[in-house]
Amino acid sequence: MRNAVRPRVPAPPREPRAVPFPAARTGTGRGAALAVVHRAARALLDDLPDLTDRLVALLREREPAYRAALEADPGQTWQEAHRSLRHGVAALLDPRTARETARRSSWRVGAARAEQGMPPDALLRAFRLGGSLVWEALVEETSREAPEDVRLLVHVAGDVWDFVDEHCALVAEAYRQVERQLTWRRENRLRLVAGALLDGATRIADLPEAAAALGLPERGRYAVVAVAAGGRAGAPAGGPPGADAAPGPRVHWHVGADAEYGIVLVEEGDGAGGLPGGPAALARRLGGAGTRVGVGTVVEGLASVGEARRLADTALRICPEGGGTVLLDDHLPAALLVSAPELGASLAERVLGPLLRLAPADRDLLLDTLAAWLECDGSARRAGALLYCHRNTVLNRLRRCEQLTGRSLGRPADLVELTLALSARRLLLHRAP
Repeated sequence: MRNAVRPRVPAPPREPRAVPFPAARTGTGRGAALAVVHRAARALLDDLPDLTDRLVALLREREPAYRAALEADPGQTWQEAHRSLRHGVAALLDPRTARETARRSSWRVGAARAEQGMPPDALLRAFRLGGSLVWEALVEETSREAPEDVRLLVHVAGDVWDFVDEHCALVAEAYRQVERQLTWRRENRLRLVAGALLDGATRIADLPEAAAALGLPERGRYAVVAVAAGGRAGAPAGGPPGADAAPGPRVHWHVGADAEYGIVLVEEGDGAGGLPGGPAALARRLGGAGTRVGVGTVVEGLASVGEARRLADTALRICPEGGGTVLLDDHLPAALLVSAPELGASLAERVLGPLLRLAPADRDLLLDTLAAWLECDGSARRAGALLYCHRNTVLNRLRRCEQLTGRSLGRPADLVELTLALSARRLLLHRAP
């Protein structure tokens, strides 16, 4: 695994109508006001490092996010502020040629700060602070050189703030685009990391990075919960049913091709933490009408999550098609059968073959009677109540099963074979694809 590639910074969009700073508005004093602005702007360009120092000092004082950025890399922030001020002031002097350059500069700042994770509100306040500083510097310079001309600046004040608003919008859009790219990359990386763990394809050397990405300890006890795709009426958007009730950092969900998988932290490596009630409690919350849930056995360490996923898949194969929750630990004989379907099919044919070749009505009657008797712990009376017939009828059908299969229900070894064969036929005949 490698760190995510830095997103390509998109180019700023071209707008059909540009903010016409500062040459489209007309009115009394307009020409004289532009001359005053140009004169003051040239002076600001000559003293741009001092103006940059003032802006950086204001950012350090008023914006905690920029204070942290200045502590981490003061040179980067100073150069960024210097470029933005230079392009902004140049646009005052020559809006036709400098405007696009200024737009590209603001777009790059928004994209870079998004990649660094700076809060967008701090970034927009910094741009407005820079606009205020330029306006104050224009007024100061005009007051010093020609006090009588300060009143003329009112004619271009709206243009200056239109310019600032345009660049704030550019910065915000650049930030949003890069943030979307970064979010997609982070989510895709999590999918790849979780998918590799569940497939058992994560290298040992990559386990610490995988643990950090998923927020799960490398050493701990884990189980995997598999929720079959489809047939999940009422499932909330964005996760399997009941996932919103699960503690977030202790269960990481991954959407697979045929199922959704929850990597469940049962217990921290030091014996603390974990999901209250373990995977069985989570499975109970996930269960619902039409939902098939399989819960694998607990394994040691994040490196064994691939094995836990295979166990959860096995549990899911045992689930009835109509829905239900199967904990693998409670169905180990059935798990053995579905794990080796060819052997299970051979066992069913070898033990039940003569019975299976009867006419369908007779076959199903005898198989249902045998299954009911086993379900009722060998009680013919209870099996008869379940089947709506007399206990003697049950006993007669069972004797016929013994005659056809050549196995005695009173002999433990034969009873085990019959039970496994019946389970194998049921599981393999109705197994979900």
